[in-house]
Amino acid sequence: MARRRSRLRKPHGTTEYIAAAVFAAAVLSWLFEAAKAAFEAAARHWPVLVALAVACAAIGAAVWARSRRAARLRTERLAMMRLTLAQIDAMGDQDFEFALRDLLVRDGWKARKVGQQGDQAADVIGQHPDLGRIVLQAKHTKVRAKVGSQVMYQVKGTAGPAHGANIAVVVTNGAFTRDAAAWGNKHHVHWVDRDRLRAWAEHGIALHDLLRLPAATPKRQLRRSAA
Repeated sequence: MARRRSRLRKPHGTTEYIAAAVFAAAVLSWLFEAAKAAFEAAARHWPVLVALAVACAAIGAAVWARSRRAARLRTERLAMMRLTLAQIDAMGDQDFEFALRDLLVRDGWKARKVGQQGDQAADVIGQHPDLGRIVLQAKHTKVRAKVGSQVMYQVKGTAGPAHGANIAVVVTNGAFTRDAAAWGNKHHVHWVDRDRLRAWAEHGIALHDLLRLPAATPKRQLRRSAA
């Protein structure tokens, strides 16, 4: 059986109203005394409070400086990042996607890995102040497989509508079929095969230089920023 909720009832009669008023006055008096005591304690111990505030500020500044230094060191490490094809071949699919993200960051992009089930043909998305937004579709292979035209169709169909990108790239440590490469060239889906991946990852050539990516138009840039 459900228990009834107890409700506060209004006072009835003069006696109950007087009792309620006395109780309220007592509570207010207690709150006033507590506030007064706290103020007096703060006045007596203000040097301690100031010291605590200074200590907290110093700790916060130290944490901020440390995080900034860590970010700077990571940027410097990424600037020197080089990956051989042997290292890339030994990676799994997820590590390959993280590597592509880091290579984009090395080249001056703000990039994040987004690859997962239902990713709509995007494993890494990057943003560049001059070049716009890029979508990378990663195709890692252990058997030197070739990427077919179907992958190019998928990337072309989702890069702009689903991800707001003006640049679409398919990257593999293998190769592309002749039809896939030709279709990509015709329909502006860039491709990075094993030879181009060596130039990008191992030799340190920036992806936008390797693919000769044009600067985004102001209209495109505005649309990407709004997205």
